[in-house]
Amino acid sequence: MQKLIEKFEKFYGKKPTAAAQAPGRLEILGNHTDYNQGFVLSCAVEQNTKFALAPVDGKHCRIKDFRDNSVREFDLGNIATAIPRDWSNYIKGVIVELEKRGIRVGAFDAGMESTVPLSAGMSSSAALETAAGFAFAEAFGIELPKADWARVGQGVENNYMGLKSGLLDQFSSIFGKKDSMILSDFRSVEVLRTVALPAGYSIVVVNSMAKHNLVDSEYNVRRQDCESAAHKLAGMYPDVRTLRDVSLEQLEVARPVLTEREYRRALHVVGECTRVMEAVRLLEANDVAGFGRLWFESHESSRVNFENSTEELDYLVELAKSVPGGLGARLSGGGFGGITIHLVKSEGAEEYAKRVLAGYKARTGVDAEYIICAIGDGASAQKL
Repeated sequence: MQKLIEKFEKFYGKKPTAAAQAPGRLEILGNHTDYNQGFVLSCAVEQNTKFALAPVDGKHCRIKDFRDNSVREFDLGNIATAIPRDWSNYIKGVIVELEKRGIRVGAFDAGMESTVPLSAGMSSSAALETAAGFAFAEAFGIELPKADWARVGQGVENNYMGLKSGLLDQFSSIFGKKDSMILSDFRSVEVLRTVALPAGYSIVVVNSMAKHNLVDSEYNVRRQDCESAAHKLAGMYPDVRTLRDVSLEQLEVARPVLTEREYRRALHVVGECTRVMEAVRLLEANDVAGFGRLWFESHESSRVNFENSTEELDYLVELAKSVPGGLGARLSGGGFGGITIHLVKSEGAEEYAKRVLAGYKARTGVDAEYIICAIGDGASAQKL
């Protein structure tokens, strides 16, 4: 954070009064289950977004991104509508969502930097929303429960950006615990427990370099399919509110009332909720190999049932089955591009990653990137 503070002072000629950091996240298991009020196993990562600010008089705001030295400026009275493909939308959206709750954010000068890869499936947008929100809280005396901050970020995505996503990204960024995955219930909107990754194992993140833009993708269509399936299933099973309430057995019995597409979408979500709880059981039994197999099963369901994978992601997962040291792999996040995550033994993680990248380049001609991810803590803020 000190480097950002120094850059801020050099650019603006004054010190910031508040700063915050929020990490990116990895979805370990539980793909597209959050908006179905299901279960997710996720973690925060050490890559994060830092945001520092100083309040100013008037209504004019300035934000400097020290990664590329770009600057955005806007007036608080003119932010009701998002500007297409402008990163400041995620900050303006937070202000708009707070205004809906009767909370005023004053004008400010701000600076930011980030190590979370953009458009890669590690939730760079949620990290920015959360970091900005937590910094606003310190600078302007805003008090909100952590779960409500997650809802603010979700509101930015849903209402300001038009992406009907769930709470997973913001929740993981806020509630992450160092060296542990978190098991979240998105009906009660709480962390049920933390689950440690056994010693001696690491998560390798491989960026396919095929960037996704979920707002322009079929993400919202997938959500509509899930809701349509849940509505039909509720006609057979009165206790069903969302796909989270459906068992695999019930889904098979009800298959004739669903379209083939609805059935496959529902099969993915119901299967993912099942895999999340099975993963917790396997980790408690120290069955890391079984845990890794669930990653492969999850990806196959994404490929066949939810159709949110790509040829690039599929090939990276196939490589994981042939490169020594790979215990499991799957796409992580919304899909349609971005990253795969790979469960490997720590001692051979570097060699594993290099071999996967070599195989990927031989097939696609693309130089992929990798990170051996450490599981980090959630968001934090401070007055300066």
